[in-house]
Amino acid sequence: MQFHDRGQAGRELAERLRIQQEKGALPDPLVLALPRGGVAVAHEVARVLDAPLDVLVVRKIGVPDHEEFGVGAIVGDEDPLFDRRTLDHLGLSESSLAPVVKREREELRRRERLYRQGRPAPDLSGRTVIVVDDGLATGSTARAALRCVRRQSPSRLVLAVPVGSPEAAEGMSAEADEVLCPHRPPGFTSVGLCYEEFGQLTDEDVFAALRMTAEHRSA
Repeated sequence: MQFHDRGQAGRELAERLRIQQEKGALPDPLVLALPRGGVAVAHEVARVLDAPLDVLVVRKIGVPDHEEFGVGAIVGDEDPLFDRRTLDHLGLSESSLAPVVKREREELRRRERLYRQGRPAPDLSGRTVIVVDDGLATGSTARAALRCVRRQSPSRLVLAVPVGSPEAAEGMSAEADEVLCPHRPPGFTSVGLCYEEFGQLTDEDVFAALRMTAEHRSA
């Protein structure tokens, strides 16, 4: 399966969620995107569900000199969540990754300030929270995001991604009440290969998605 772009992937995901919503399975929904890539997918989901859209900034902790290979993630002011099996396999320690964590924490705070523009984080208590990203590879960022949300007492927690590693998607079932990952190709190697167009999104793209969703709901 290969999507044309994140918009197409989001519309397919949104249609599946809409069916659940019509059955009453997603009361009082709030869509939380993992920026930047997840925002373009989440915008379509929020539009179809007529739900508010916000962001949850999570930063991957990558291996030095191979930063795309994630060994953990951070969210908010919480301690890093590491994949200890991978750390052991690579002969890495948490202390050796301290400079990476420091750098990613600074970028996380920069983005939170930029995207929120003084807005408080949404109250998730008692709501159906749908965490959306553009795909699921190792699952490190999704796991950190879901645990952060779970601690804020949502009534229902859903992870919705268009495509992902079968192993990672299965592993997320312990973190969310539901994992919606319709495409789990065998031999999955990377999220980017599942899209014809997979360009990097910008901060302005994030602002635009948040703005368009708010305008749609107020119309």
